[in-house]
Amino acid sequence: MRTLLITGPGGSGRTTVAAATALAAARDGTSTLVLSADRTDSLGAALGVATGARPAPVEPGLTAWRPDAAAGFRDDLAAFQSRASGVLDLLGAARLDAEEVTPLPGAEELALLRALRDAALSERFELLVVDLPPAPQALALLALPEELRRYLRRLLPPERQAARALRPVLGRLAGVPMPAEWLYETASRWDVELAAVEAVVADRGTAVRLVAEPGPAGAEAVRTTALGLALRGLRTESLVATRVLPEPAADSWLAGPVAQQRKTLDEWQESHTVHPAAHLGRDPRGPDDLAALAVPGVNPEPTPVEWPVTDRLAEDGVLVWHLPLPGAIRDELDLVRRGDELVVTVGQFRRIVPLPSALRRCTVDGAALREGELRVRFVPDPRLWPRDR
Repeated sequence: MRTLLITGPGGSGRTTVAAATALAAARDGTSTLVLSADRTDSLGAALGVATGARPAPVEPGLTAWRPDAAAGFRDDLAAFQSRASGVLDLLGAARLDAEEVTPLPGAEELALLRALRDAALSERFELLVVDLPPAPQALALLALPEELRRYLRRLLPPERQAARALRPVLGRLAGVPMPAEWLYETASRWDVELAAVEAVVADRGTAVRLVAEPGPAGAEAVRTTALGLALRGLRTESLVATRVLPEPAADSWLAGPVAQQRKTLDEWQESHTVHPAAHLGRDPRGPDDLAALAVPGVNPEPTPVEWPVTDRLAEDGVLVWHLPLPGAIRDELDLVRRGDELVVTVGQFRRIVPLPSALRRCTVDGAALREGELRVRFVPDPRLWPRDR
């Protein structure tokens, strides 16, 4: 299954483009599911069919789904209260009823991640189109599975479960229930669920389609978002420029806005595959309007992002790790080696990435940013490197 993640600045028309992309794919014969996390049914408004908590057919080959974040949050809380019953009873805590629970901020995003995992595991569809939140929230959402798994491993290392046989004894000695067993079981379950989502995001068949309105604000948003995606190892498949105005008459007041759009489009063409979507003079509503946008089809053979290590030991005595970071600025770049991990900071984005196995036996010898690519040099540590090498 291929997955196409769609995001862009708020108000750029990303939901409309997601709906149009899914519709075009379905009409080309690809079994498609389109997902959205919006509380309001903006996806249904674009498709002309109401969407909700259950996957519903839109037309042959196309299914739409808008997961119910409130129901998912209530189910998770009920499960947590059940597993933590011993501790809650010890503390004298009053249980929460399902009727009084309202979803906390971020529940929509978590519901979307769960739906993304479930859709991928179902193997019912050939293409999954995901209407992500606006770009800043989308980038945080895509980083969430990897970051949460790292936190779980640091806070509750799996190897510490070796002492589980002692917990009943410790509980009797202390005279109170020991929560460690259910805590580790919950952490293990979360890790499996997060790993499934992370696998979908990191899959070679997953790509991102950016959506933005051409102009100064859109140009900066695209640069920042593309950089954040590159740091996550995600490929920007294409850029859909929305609300592109037609050529005006010479004396029209539209001449200025059109010239500004053309300037941005020319700049985007230098670094992205750009597809202009014409301004229809109204908000697109229904299949006919979506078809009129003429959004591109989905690339059946996406090119995955590679972070290769090149062996230059014979020539220069180093190994070089190549990290593509298009749009990165040298002054906003920072690197820190922490054990077997590399902390990469680019502007407002940060990612902690594990080093490839060969580089863990090396020390950092320097780094350079050239042609949109960060190249980190590593020198073998003679205490750890095989002597025959």
